[in-house]
Amino acid sequence: MPEVSISIGGRQFEVSCQEGEEDYLHSAAKMLDDEAQVLSDQVGRMPEARMLLMAGLLLADKTASVEDKIKEARAQLAERDAELASLRNVVVEPERIEVAVIPQGVTDSLAEMAARAEALADEIEDKAR
Repeated sequence: MPEVSISIGGRQFEVSCQEGEEDYLHSAAKMLDDEAQVLSDQVGRMPEARMLLMAGLLLADKTASVEDKIKEARAQLAERDAELASLRNVVVEPERIEVAVIPQGVTDSLAEMAARAEALADEIEDKAR
């Protein structure tokens, strides 16, 4: 088991950890040291046991807050998952749209008027030349 030297609140500690967990231990010690530094800045020098207790309590408070946020996020995620599941089961019927049919007589009349207009345009062009 590796021995790791960590510093918390300006004090050195030798701690054993599992093989490969040294980086994790250093990260955890840094978090505890940061809290101890806040305490030291606010209160000044205090006994080692009290400093470690208070720093641990501050971290526990932060952890509890994060756990509450995680529970809240999980509840929201569960709601979204349920909503998504219900939406996946919805069958949407296509909307039927009726298009008005133009009577053939109107179409024929329009085609005849267009043909007359083209004939008149051709006649005007011929006279202009």
